[in-house]
Amino acid sequence: MSLPKVLGIETEYGISGGPDGDPVLASSHVVNAFARQGQRSVNWDFTDESPGVDARNIPILTSVAPLIETHLANTVLTNGARFYVDHAHPEYSSPECRTPREAVLYDVVGENVLRHAVSTANSLGLDGAPLVVYKNNSDGKGNSYGTHENYLVSRSVEFPHIVRAMAVHFLSRQIFCGSGKVGWETDVLDDIAPTYQIAQRSEFFEELVGLETTLKRPIVNTRDEPHGDPERFRRLHVIAGDANMSQTATFLKLGSTALLLAALEEIGIDGFPALPRFPVRAIRTIGCDPSLRVAVDCDDGIRRTAWDYQDALWHLAERYVDQFGGECVATDGEVRHILSQWRDVLDGLRDDRDSVADRVDWVAKLRLIDGMRDRYDLAPDDPRLAAIDLQYHDIRVEKSLAYRAGLQELVSSEEVALAEQQPPRETRAYFRGRCVDKYRNSLVAANWDSLVFDLGEDPLHRVPMMDPLKGTAALTESLLDSSDSAADLLHALGMV
Repeated sequence: MSLPKVLGIETEYGISGGPDGDPVLASSHVVNAFARQGQRSVNWDFTDESPGVDARNIPILTSVAPLIETHLANTVLTNGARFYVDHAHPEYSSPECRTPREAVLYDVVGENVLRHAVSTANSLGLDGAPLVVYKNNSDGKGNSYGTHENYLVSRSVEFPHIVRAMAVHFLSRQIFCGSGKVGWETDVLDDIAPTYQIAQRSEFFEELVGLETTLKRPIVNTRDEPHGDPERFRRLHVIAGDANMSQTATFLKLGSTALLLAALEEIGIDGFPALPRFPVRAIRTIGCDPSLRVAVDCDDGIRRTAWDYQDALWHLAERYVDQFGGECVATDGEVRHILSQWRDVLDGLRDDRDSVADRVDWVAKLRLIDGMRDRYDLAPDDPRLAAIDLQYHDIRVEKSLAYRAGLQELVSSEEVALAEQQPPRETRAYFRGRCVDKYRNSLVAANWDSLVFDLGEDPLHRVPMMDPLKGTAALTESLLDSSDSAADLLHALGMV
């Protein structure tokens, strides 16, 4: 039976400016400026971090797990999110969300958090150029940074089945959730020399399956860090995706993936189309094909385009919903909206690409690029086109081209303002966010699956949260409302 699809997004933002142009220092200024707006910053607890555990249960011989940088700026927000410096980027990790639309909302909140943080940091009169942040995935110089998704999956599903089923989705879904890019950055595309790619990350993938996220990037990541009960849960950590300015693209990216994972849990791998014979070559080739006509050889002898893959996966998801319902992903209305938008976008991409420019980032951006190129008769490698590409992802409302491109919005500004302060109500993020807000002076650290309280005397008290579906408003709101202090809360929980 399918597990409820708790999900969320981690976004590393590109950054420029600041003292000496140092991105690590600039990112720290941004995170610390935002954290200082609270009376006391709640630190991140690294005790349970284990990025080196591989879902394949094999020794790590050629892979290097991501480093945990415990010394960099790191804080937990009242909405249950994490805001920190990851390598050389400010990263916003959304709280655990219960539905794709809710995850879109908290992803948009991340843009607001970054805007506020950058504005505050710049107001402090830092040395160097003003800080500017971009919601994109590459710097134009061969460096890529991630937008990672997370999905709750049953531990009973064998990981090889996840690879077999989901790789075809990850390499083909870029036709509706790629954010587009002028030119190319790595020598692997020198023979193709694309003037425009539909996705920013595709050329950076080097393996079908693997542990790493910054080198030898895999289409399916094997990090086995459930942030919950490891006997019951698996957290599928997805790194093959772009940061989207389009809320609809984010919605479809999350919704389609959640539905297909639910189908995999319920009916197994039957019905999923065969893998491309050369998956890495396929993700790169598809990423370089705005015509969506290039087909790849598959293991079953059939040649498929990315559109063919997505059409087959849509029909699989529809059959799953018709047979089993989609309540593990969202309400019936939201699930039907996922399916209808997914279908409409696929048909639009096939029949009239301009009809989806209000929902698909790479199409919206390409229209801007083509308009500029035609107006001024520019060469494909003119640097002004690359500047438009970058400006599309600027999160400053007055500067961003994405905010002027007529993209559909799914969430209101009122919802965003509320969600910036308040956590989701149907996951454990509710308990975390409320505790950060109410017991800030006693809460010394937090992470995804526990909170650490200091009542002023030894020992510290750790409250475990090993089930992402516990700690909800329904289960804890009255308890939190009636507990005036952290001591009261821990006493009510039977921990002191």
